[in-house]
Amino acid sequence: MDKTLLHNQDVEQALLGALILDNSVIDTIPDYFAAYHFASELHEKIFDAIRKIRDSGSIADPITLGVYLTSDEMFKLADGQKYLLDLVDSTISLNNVREYSKIIYDLYLRRQIVLISDESITKAQELNAKESALNIIENTEKNLYEIATGIVGKGRLVQFSDALAESIEAAASAFRRDSHIVGVTSGFKLLDKWLGGLHKSDLLVVAGRPSMGKTAFATNISFNTTRAKLNNSPDGTGVVFFSLEMSAEQLATRILATESGIPSDNIRRGEIPKDSFDKFLTISQDLEKLDLFIDDTPNITINQIRNRTRRLKRQHNIGLVVIDYLQLIESGKIGSSSENRVQEISEITRALKGLAKELDVPVLALSQLSRAVEQREDKKPQLSDLRESGSIEQDADVVMFVFREEYYKSRKEPQEGTIEHDKWQMDMEKIYNRSEIIIAKQRHGPVGTIKLYFDGRLTKFGNLME
Repeated sequence: MDKTLLHNQDVEQALLGALILDNSVIDTIPDYFAAYHFASELHEKIFDAIRKIRDSGSIADPITLGVYLTSDEMFKLADGQKYLLDLVDSTISLNNVREYSKIIYDLYLRRQIVLISDESITKAQELNAKESALNIIENTEKNLYEIATGIVGKGRLVQFSDALAESIEAAASAFRRDSHIVGVTSGFKLLDKWLGGLHKSDLLVVAGRPSMGKTAFATNISFNTTRAKLNNSPDGTGVVFFSLEMSAEQLATRILATESGIPSDNIRRGEIPKDSFDKFLTISQDLEKLDLFIDDTPNITINQIRNRTRRLKRQHNIGLVVIDYLQLIESGKIGSSSENRVQEISEITRALKGLAKELDVPVLALSQLSRAVEQREDKKPQLSDLRESGSIEQDADVVMFVFREEYYKSRKEPQEGTIEHDKWQMDMEKIYNRSEIIIAKQRHGPVGTIKLYFDGRLTKFGNLME
């Protein structure tokens, strides 16, 4: 294809002429439109000057623009003052400014697609041993996503007044909600109260030893969030769940068990009471409406997670990413070994934090704890128990531990008929079906412990009666 066809000089001139003739029509241009979308560098500079002069409270006409651009070499070489007057003289209509900007933006995207395609072809032909074909595909998809969502060329510099306005709006939005939370709901009232919901751009780490209920906790949050969206709650959103340990079918069965009250083992064996079967079918049909996506790809890489999440964000506007679990993510590097696994985990946690900021969504990642917990008399986890802990603790905005004392206490049953056994039974009654969510780190608020109900048969967490 002839690349010279990917710009339209007449349309660019018509847009600039209309803006100079009447500065107010700039307000009809879409918010995403930027100066760098012009194919002509001179037009880019003129548009940028118009916007800056107008933002300063002055009128951008051929005289003020000429003064603003007088020291620009490109403007001088083009006989800029005469060029500005020609732009105004050739203006036919002010009514098509929005359409002109859309045409210019579309041509810009086409030029970017050609550039990305050319780069991908070049890399594919180089046969570089350090960059696999899969990496080239992932990078190409990343670049295409960025131009599709307007990330390319978008500055990260934010004026404090703009950031302050966003903060006030977030507080006002939370005030208007009955739940008074800023972010996405977890479905657990006390947890939402302590965290203010799952905040956008936050990396939240949920850690625990095996059998504590980490996966169940994350699954319950995913369900609660998507159900809230289904019920048109402003606190709900769509969710993508990367399950690196369990299959999608197993996770679906767990959610079905949680809602139907029939243990997942019974569901798998088809042992569903006849009088409950109609209810079971109704619940399963309702669950089909949930905006929940499960990716159970084994050995998935951080780049694959990033690219697939970007795609789901663009196509379905998902607002929560859940990963089970962090240590199973592959770095994607050729020749990686267990010796540098700590460094790889550091890179992965930084990438997950970056993903949360880029897509403006909370990322909830599960993590293992070291065996040091089992060696202590007090089994409650601490931040130092995080496996490959340094980077996880540093990059996470929130670190929570799932702890069930019942699990440990039930394995220390004294001999029946003894005083110790009677005391053990009394202690077990206090902690039966109880779980603790220990907030060990929170950038936005206090740390502390929240108690939740937990039914191991149904892998279901719930709010306790206050």
